[in-house]
Amino acid sequence: MVAIALAAFLAIALVSSRSVAAGPGAPSPAAIPYLPSISDLMIETIQPRHERLWRAEQEGNWDFAAYELRALRGSFDRLGRSHPTDQQTSLPQMIASVMEQPFRELNNAIQAKDGTAFAKTYAGLTDACNSCHQALNRGVVEIRLPSRASPSDPNANDVPHN
Repeated sequence: MVAIALAAFLAIALVSSRSVAAGPGAPSPAAIPYLPSISDLMIETIQPRHERLWRAEQEGNWDFAAYELRALRGSFDRLGRSHPTDQQTSLPQMIASVMEQPFRELNNAIQAKDGTAFAKTYAGLTDACNSCHQALNRGVVEIRLPSRASPSDPNANDVPHN
């Protein structure tokens, strides 16, 4: 009987201590959502895809270039959904208006396996990135055309070939 009473007391004490420690109405740590910043999303998803897209074309891997272009577009879509506005500017609208033409032209160049058209439209994509940075007062963040000497992707030399 003493054992049952002791077990009941310990169970009540354990439940009470957890609710007191968390505070009234405080969400559990698992319930607190993580929202990467715009900068995090740019550095973690968009910048590497931008560079891998270029590298895929340089290697003549058009299937991988098509894959990376789709992934890059998806990364921009997720950025716009995660951060609908920045400095009172609609990011989804800005992304659509600035990136749609370069994405379409890059897709055409990739489908045609046209390296010359790709180079021109990839430069246009890079310019579009920089125009957004300028418009949002982040001109210090300048995107440049990649070079073989400056991979941000640690596996840049291991792009799969089809």
